[in-house]
Amino acid sequence: MTPIVKWLRRGAEGVAAMMMAAMFATFILQIVVRYTARLDWLAEAVPLLDPSGFGWTLEFCLVLWVWIIFFGNAFVVRERDHVTFDIVYTSVSPRLRKWFAVIGGVLLCGGLLWSVAPTWDTFSILRLKRPATLSALLGDWVRVRDIYSIYFVFLVVVALRYAWRAWTAMRHGADGHHLPYE
Repeated sequence: MTPIVKWLRRGAEGVAAMMMAAMFATFILQIVVRYTARLDWLAEAVPLLDPSGFGWTLEFCLVLWVWIIFFGNAFVVRERDHVTFDIVYTSVSPRLRKWFAVIGGVLLCGGLLWSVAPTWDTFSILRLKRPATLSALLGDWVRVRDIYSIYFVFLVVVALRYAWRAWTAMRHGADGHHLPYE
């Protein structure tokens, strides 16, 4: 792996770790607020623990979960980390394995890129919708389509990864030793 790719990989892992930490901290905040809500005297003494102002925590955790899944699968998870059923793939000759990798990569790349436009059309209504409770945290300018925009990043990045996989399999075989992101 080149130093730039290593640096980018570490950065992506750091971003994913920060999202996980934020989700965990928000989850702990939910627990604290839920179990101190019954203590009216504590909510009066510490206004920050007033449970009526913490409706956003559930939606924030859900948004972070969506981002962790799609960001992580686009930038952090390597191909060899995926669960695969490769009984046929590993039992064939390297030449046929190469063609499996090329055809599979092209089909996945094409399918993911083909789905971008229809998905964007489906998401067009979401440009009007605001998140239910996140306005308290993020402001009134955030729309639901902004929140789920990570899905389009996922589609394009994974499509490019499989295009690169098909290209390197065509040139060097399907061993995967020439993939810069592995």
